[in-house]
Amino acid sequence: MYKKILVAADGSDHSKRAVQEAVKMAKANPGANVTLLYVIDYEKARNEILQSQGPDGLHLERRKHLQPLEEICRSAGVPFETKILHGAPGPTIVKHANETGYDAVFIGSRGLNALQEMVLGSVSHKVAKRVQAPVIIVK
Repeated sequence: MYKKILVAADGSDHSKRAVQEAVKMAKANPGANVTLLYVIDYEKARNEILQSQGPDGLHLERRKHLQPLEEICRSAGVPFETKILHGAPGPTIVKHANETGYDAVFIGSRGLNALQEMVLGSVSHKVAKRVQAPVIIVK
């Protein structure tokens, strides 16, 4: 039923819960695979580069967001892969999900940047409106 599961993740508590829910679905569907998608926002990336100790420090900072999420999948024994894309999070997630043909998409209801959400609208709302697969928003 749900074999290709996408989790849009940013390392927030809500995205951790989204991964946990995706793992439950994957375990209930033998042969399912989870893809953890981390989108690097161009604006945030520019600020991170200016504040980082070089490319190695920047890479380690990004990996810190993903490692706990990968560990959730690993400890549950669920096959997973991690993808890192660049762009505006909402449109990038939508484009990737629609082009790749996922069976379900999980996303946290709130990300790491609550102020931008209030001004620009939430990424989860944009994803839910435009992705062609079922979208599960996790609180």
